[in-house]
Amino acid sequence: MQRQPAILLLGPTGSGKTPLGDLLERRGLRGARCAHFDFGSRLRAVAAAADPPEGLTAADVALVRGLLRDHALLEDEHFPIAETMLRAFIAERRLAAADRLVLNGLPRHVAQAERVAETVDVTTVIHLACTDAVVLERIRTNAGGDRAERDDDDPSAVRKKLADFARRGAPLLDHYRARGAAVREIRVGPADTPEDLWRRLDELLAQHRVRFTHVRGHAGHPENERCDTLAVAAYQKYL
Repeated sequence: MQRQPAILLLGPTGSGKTPLGDLLERRGLRGARCAHFDFGSRLRAVAAAADPPEGLTAADVALVRGLLRDHALLEDEHFPIAETMLRAFIAERRLAAADRLVLNGLPRHVAQAERVAETVDVTTVIHLACTDAVVLERIRTNAGGDRAERDDDDPSAVRKKLADFARRGAPLLDHYRARGAAVREIRVGPADTPEDLWRRLDELLAQHRVRFTHVRGHAGHPENERCDTLAVAAYQKYL
């Protein structure tokens, strides 16, 4: 199966991932159509559903409800739930190779990243970097405009999510750097709006001349063939 090219929005809770992802879906990015997969929002929809969504069971729904209640992460043994939801989203949106899937909330740690790689190809990581103090102020003022209906923003829950991100989410930056993804950082302030973040992202990608182009493998493209040659030479050293 051909993997869907993707952009990963990475940052702690309250950093602005969801409103930025929504804006990317409405506007696109550097000429590419974007589809925003907000994993947290979709988990909450699964938990609220009267009947299990297609591909999931009543036991899956009960598990999701428990995870949300306990502010816990989906662990490796339950990853098929996330995989089912992700593949259903890609099929639902009928994404083409030139489109960009915007991942938000998945993967949340390196083990998930390795499983997600079976379905998507993360080419760019956008790191929304902010301190814990900034996160707390953004949530308090609802700077992103997306917290009004959230019931998981009490101080203890936020502290747990911040600790989880520092311990398990932040290592994703090095994980994707090691795999050749472009990692770009946007510093997020307490009053930054989704419009502010979208503008900075657009300027950042323009500065680095990032253009999203799908290239079919082994089809004679010079740079692609060069990468293949280097990769083969590298692994043959260890044979």
